[in-house]
Amino acid sequence: MGMEIQRIPGVHCATGESPFWHAAQAAWYWVDIPARRIWRMDHASGALRNWLAPEMVACVAAGADGSLVAGMETGIFRLQLGEDGLAQASRLAAPPDAELGEGMRFNDGRCDRQGRFWSGTMFMDMGAARAVGGLYSYSGEQGLRGPVVSGMLTQNGLAWSPDGRTMYLSDSHPIKRTVWAFDYDVDSGTPHKQRVFLDLSGQKGRPDGAAVDADGCYWTCANDGGLLQRFTPAGQLDREIALPMAKPAMCAFGGPALDTLLVTSIDPGTGGDAGSVVLLRPGVQGVAETPFAG
Repeated sequence: MGMEIQRIPGVHCATGESPFWHAAQAAWYWVDIPARRIWRMDHASGALRNWLAPEMVACVAAGADGSLVAGMETGIFRLQLGEDGLAQASRLAAPPDAELGEGMRFNDGRCDRQGRFWSGTMFMDMGAARAVGGLYSYSGEQGLRGPVVSGMLTQNGLAWSPDGRTMYLSDSHPIKRTVWAFDYDVDSGTPHKQRVFLDLSGQKGRPDGAAVDADGCYWTCANDGGLLQRFTPAGQLDREIALPMAKPAMCAFGGPALDTLLVTSIDPGTGGDAGSVVLLRPGVQGVAETPFAG
């Protein structure tokens, strides 16, 4: 008997990304990048809402003050979600034009365990294979820092171990397919000792968005592989879950007990379950996300 996978009705995303569980609101959030949409689903009722952003929004995280922080086309923004269905954006920081030029945007991002916001940039035309992306962090105290990691094609897979002392980062481009681990200084917010955690070049799927569970295992969406894959902290594959969509994009643990995974996906125009958002219970718990500290 297979695992029950529940598709959220009434939702279709061209590029569904950046799900997270907002514990204070008991709600799920995610985005549809090219549609410039931010989605919210109330956990108890299943009620859906969405807001239109002024530019593409690639990743979002909860703010401690009730707002959202987001990586977008032209920088890192604070978002206020209005009753009129519009997201009001105020820019907090941006890399120089030489680092975030024409044809680029932020991509995958989230907060570390201390509430610093991290996100990376990418050149949107993946076919051009331009390794011009970089990884940045932002906090009110430290401002914008980076690029901490340079030369990335398609930055993805940001996650932290439960104790926050290991940072994970992937490049999901078809010619890279690599996940790295770093030792992470929780006091300064500095990753160091970069090393290959997973070389997935021989696999069908590409390591897209990710989450870490309470056991410290790394869950990655195998984009183009139709799978969720769980790797131990030692880098051993110990579980695979088949999904109804071929291009899962990112997963997040949530629900009141943090025992549910929400998985977004991409629709390349194939129809069917492509672009759907699903829920499943894998039998393990996640780790609560830390809101953006400001």
